[in-house]
Amino acid sequence: MCEYYCAFAGTNGKDMARALKDCDIKPRINIEEADGISFAVSCRHCREPLCVKGCITGALGMDGTVITIDKDRCVGCYTCITLCPYGAISASGDGAVQKCELCVSTSEGIPACVRGCPNGAIVYEERA
Repeated sequence: MCEYYCAFAGTNGKDMARALKDCDIKPRINIEEADGISFAVSCRHCREPLCVKGCITGALGMDGTVITIDKDRCVGCYTCITLCPYGAISASGDGAVQKCELCVSTSEGIPACVRGCPNGAIVYEERA
C-alpha cells in the first residue's frame, strides 16, 4: 500500500483508483524483501549527497534538507543512480530520474507513504 500511496501522491488526483487505473505504477519508494523481512528503500536525504555532487546538469539540488529533482534539467544520464549508496534513485519512465522528495509539493508535512502505511511500519522522523 505504501508504494501505491507514493505513486498516487505524484498524480495530484483526488481518487486513487481512477488515478492509477491502467497505469504502470512507478512509486518513488520501493518495498524490498530479503530473508522474510520487508523494508522500504527510499532517499535518505544525505547531508553531503553524492547524487547532487555528481549530477552533470545540476538537476539534483538541495531545498533545505530535502534533495529535489528539476526534471526539466535532467538529461537521463543516470549518474545519480550509480552514485546513490542506497539505491533510492530510479528511472521515471519519462526520460528523467525520480526519487522520494518527501511529498514536499503535495503533503501536509507527512509523506504519503507514511500516511498510507496500513500497519505503521514506515515513520517519518529526523535523525542526527
